[in-house]
Amino acid sequence: MSQESTSASKSLMAWLFHPVGCLLSGLSFGLRAGFVAWASLALYWSNLPWPSARVALALAFLAFGIWALWISRSAKIRLAFAATFVVVLIWWLLIPPSQDRNWRPEVAVLPRAIIDGDRVRLINVRNFDFRSRDDFTVRHEDREVQLSQLTGVDFYLSFWQKGPVGHTWVSFIFDNAPPVSISIETRPEKGEGFNPLASLFKQFELIYVIGDEQDLVGLRASHRGEQVYLFHVKAPPEMAQRLFLIYLERVNELAERPEWYHLLSNSCTINIVRYMNRAGREGDLRMSHLLNGLFDGYLFSVGLLDTSMPLAELRERSQITAAAKAAENDPDFSARIRAGLPRLPAPKRATPIISPETVPTEPK
Repeated sequence: MSQESTSASKSLMAWLFHPVGCLLSGLSFGLRAGFVAWASLALYWSNLPWPSARVALALAFLAFGIWALWISRSAKIRLAFAATFVVVLIWWLLIPPSQDRNWRPEVAVLPRAIIDGDRVRLINVRNFDFRSRDDFTVRHEDREVQLSQLTGVDFYLSFWQKGPVGHTWVSFIFDNAPPVSISIETRPEKGEGFNPLASLFKQFELIYVIGDEQDLVGLRASHRGEQVYLFHVKAPPEMAQRLFLIYLERVNELAERPEWYHLLSNSCTINIVRYMNRAGREGDLRMSHLLNGLFDGYLFSVGLLDTSMPLAELRERSQITAAAKAAENDPDFSARIRAGLPRLPAPKRATPIISPETVPTEPK
């Protein structure tokens, strides 16, 4: 083979493998940057009580990581970085959630549930009287409902700003009692606000707020300036009852043992999907389960919402923000926000679903 042919072959091989080399280099850079960024943020949001110490440790680790992985060529330095990263990881994994913090009043009291056959007693149902988002009368109450009177589930989607991310929660509908709303939320301390990035680093405990719709819906629509949508879900009473019991099981578990909220693994919509699976749903994880502002589109695509009209029209007709504001202090709040919504066929009455696998035990 001539020298020219050999040179051409080498050039061709270099051209073919150049994209592969770029991809591997990019992956290597991304992994190193990910390790450094994660550990720096974990230190910044660690459980050290001194903010200045957390900032100093985070900056020190960031500088050390850049030096060890990009500047220094020493294998020993890189091993030292790996050992330090493992120490930070173990420290972070061992940070425990707590039930004892200076909670904001809205999340200071945990609900519980006691089931006695067909009867369900809900303890610490939130029913605050909100005059503004920060001015309210604290009120918790006990309620009793019957599983045999549970006929369906409604789904709420609320947006605090335009985009593919919002908040989702459900209301359980009863023939002889007001709806019971259950919202999966962070449990912030006084002075804290929600931070999506911080929620990935054990900054918020988890709470399931059981509340009156006038509280949960009215707060978001009238006082937080959110856009709220309400959808009737095509769920037979048996599935609605099963889902309700699963929620109550989790409510009692959290009353006994705290958990961390995590935006990607232990949040509102992810848990709704998880409990739908336990109640009988079949399907895989979808992007709309993470970008939960699209979750109504998912429910529509699988036939769980009213499909007699296009999704865009259903969304427009399901917007209840104005109705919620108008009915803010009305005893018939739940009925008024549903007036004019697309109707589903009336469900048939079902016998209660009671089984050892789904019934929460009485809290200790």
